[in-house]
Amino acid sequence: MNRAQVLGGPDTTALLFGIGYQLDAPDGPGPRSRPLARTSNVTNNEVTVMLGTTILNSLDSESNLAESIEYRRGPWHYLDFTATYLHEGGHVQSRRDGVAAQLWATRAFFNDKLTLGVGAGPYLSITQNDDLPQNRTGDGRFAGLVSVSASYRFDDRWLARLTWNRMVTRYDRDADIIEGGIGIRF
Repeated sequence: MNRAQVLGGPDTTALLFGIGYQLDAPDGPGPRSRPLARTSNVTNNEVTVMLGTTILNSLDSESNLAESIEYRRGPWHYLDFTATYLHEGGHVQSRRDGVAAQLWATRAFFNDKLTLGVGAGPYLSITQNDDLPQNRTGDGRFAGLVSVSASYRFDDRWLARLTWNRMVTRYDRDADIIEGGIGIRF
């Protein structure tokens, strides 16, 4: 339960309920006494092509097509690195094309079939078209990218990936980019 009392504004109360599932649960009852140590990287090399939507965080929540291509490599057991080219559509309000680099904390489950990860890193706009008045601050070229991602590995070669990115800017063009796609492992 969460209660917010605002001076001069509306008070709010939120009540949440949830249910959980323990991934890779131990064979017996109770928690696993010690996590199993991983001896190999979660990811070797992957290239994934994704398609989805960009949602501009504004009062109107304008959206458009998003496309990306991502290269992912695991330099360490639970750490991945990605280099991504991202096209955020051609909306009238904001359109960005750019490159991002992220570090990911990644974990594999169910005999390495399912991977879950959280990542963060910089984003550089190569092309930017914003319909902004001249008095707004921020050049819009550099931003941050915070993401969560899941992949399902069909076999040793093919995978499906779903990623939610939050583009964090220094001005009012933050966006959510939600994409899904197919990748190849090598």
